[in-house]
Amino acid sequence: MSVLTTEPGATPTGEEPPDGGERHRLTAITGLSALSLDAMASVAYGPEAIVLVLAAAGAHGLGFTVPVTLAIAALLAVLVASYRQVIAAFPDGGGSYAVARVHLGARTSLVAAASLVLDYVLNVAVAVTAGVAALTSAFPGLYGQRLWWCLLVLVLITGVNLRGIVESARAFIVPTAVFVVSILVLIGVGLFRSAPVSTAAAQGHASVLADNATTVGALLLLRAFASGCAALTGVEAIANAVPSFRAPRARRAQRAEVALGAVLGVMLIGLSVLISRFHLQPVEGVTVLAQLADASLGHNWAFYVVQFATMILLALSANTSFGGLPVLLKLLARDNYLPHVFALKADRQVHRHGVLALAAVSAALLVFSGGDTNTLVPLFAIGVFVGFTIAQVGMVIHWYGERSRGWQGKAVLNGFGGLLTGVAAIVVTATKFAEGAWLIVIALPLLVVAFEAVHRAYGRIGERLGLGRIPEPPHRERSVVIVPVSSLSRLTSEALTAAASLGDEVRAVTVCYPDPEDRAHLHTLERDWARWSPGVPLVRLASERRTLGRPIAAYVREVTAAEPATRVTVLIAETEPERLWQRLLQNQRGAVVAHAVRRETGAVICRLRFRLL
Repeated sequence: MSVLTTEPGATPTGEEPPDGGERHRLTAITGLSALSLDAMASVAYGPEAIVLVLAAAGAHGLGFTVPVTLAIAALLAVLVASYRQVIAAFPDGGGSYAVARVHLGARTSLVAAASLVLDYVLNVAVAVTAGVAALTSAFPGLYGQRLWWCLLVLVLITGVNLRGIVESARAFIVPTAVFVVSILVLIGVGLFRSAPVSTAAAQGHASVLADNATTVGALLLLRAFASGCAALTGVEAIANAVPSFRAPRARRAQRAEVALGAVLGVMLIGLSVLISRFHLQPVEGVTVLAQLADASLGHNWAFYVVQFATMILLALSANTSFGGLPVLLKLLARDNYLPHVFALKADRQVHRHGVLALAAVSAALLVFSGGDTNTLVPLFAIGVFVGFTIAQVGMVIHWYGERSRGWQGKAVLNGFGGLLTGVAAIVVTATKFAEGAWLIVIALPLLVVAFEAVHRAYGRIGERLGLGRIPEPPHRERSVVIVPVSSLSRLTSEALTAAASLGDEVRAVTVCYPDPEDRAHLHTLERDWARWSPGVPLVRLASERRTLGRPIAAYVREVTAAEPATRVTVLIAETEPERLWQRLLQNQRGAVVAHAVRRETGAVICRLRFRLL
């Protein structure tokens, strides 16, 4: 049930027809740069997350880096294969939300949507703070202004996305290519090294490796696996934003998904192999990726290229959220779980309200955290694992219901992936609960409750409007048009002329106050009105208080009560200045009257804009 103000098949102002605007959509290559930055940038912190957990077991624990990474790469392959299937089965986008809505019911679909919304918002905040943290590491003098730098980066990314997803893809394709090439070169050169060529980056920094721990238990491996799965965030973004691709949309999105999985898998496995090859140990104040660049390429210009490419891509990886979340919000709005304004699409295929809402909430998070990455990281990645698990379970039901050729293998694949991501979700939530993950545990159900409240409100509105039923035939009623005036001018003449064209009877009203100055003004107005003799009565509305809207609203109620069969319209005449800044010179009386009439009566409000040319 929908209560959008446009008729079926109509296009709201500022929108393009559904079949147009292909040049403002993504190809497989630009889709990678627009929607995969989150996943690509995760190689900067995914392997490090694994190493930091395994370091609790000392050097023996670090020996499990490659096996844990291979398990994550296997899960990545499962997720890529699964989301290729999701793209084909749900080409309208929405990812886990769309899957759950069809196969798991409304409540579960809202859980999936809420988890994705939280993950997308947190991804923006984490990405921006991580990028700025890399900047302040290179230039420590900027550390005190890190919040302002975070907000500046957010404004830049938002501005680019308001110009369209294709524009953002074109802007970010070069940084993406530089980062991927630099990481692949790092891996390729490192594989030919028998020992680190340099350890200058780690010199003088304390090791975080435990000295007296050698036992590697299942729980530790699960924690390392769950922490490393942070590298998988962003894998679902392409499936969420299928409508943003050029036709054939599903095929292009599938190609982008496979390319993302292949590149990400190669980088994750390659970096883990180098960690084991160089017997790398995590140290305070230096990232694992920086140590790998130092060991493979040396402490030279190539090292700084990798660092700056990482810094830029981390900051820009927030763009994944700007590409995926507005599409998800559009689907939620279409299903009446969010305000319908999120379903509107402007030119250049931009869901402008979704972009601005994401930017506003992310800015609030940045201010809350003070631009500190460590404050936000414990909240990150929980939501995406919930979404992964729901999507996998939903696809199992999808294949069971479809029972097409080879459905058993596909169902087993999705079931195994759902088991792994479900375990990861539980482990991440449990291990990070005290660090701040409890906020997500509370926020997720609250968001679901908010979705349902919006849905119920739209349901009540639809019932009162009689949506889905044939209404009574339209008929003509007697009409009275009330025109508020305060002085005589050309604007007054235009207002009365328009009112006479709209109604059977026109009444001008003016609010008068007991002050001597106001009484003198009223006397002048009534004298000039008599001289002018427009054929419209001027009605005094006395008010003891200095208020404008309430006396007019009270008069409208009197007219409605006296003539219940009469349609009452309040015509408010306002000037439209030639320059935008000149709106500051207006007294906003029209807005005050319109607000009072709309709030206190059921009259029709007509606002006449008189252009000053």
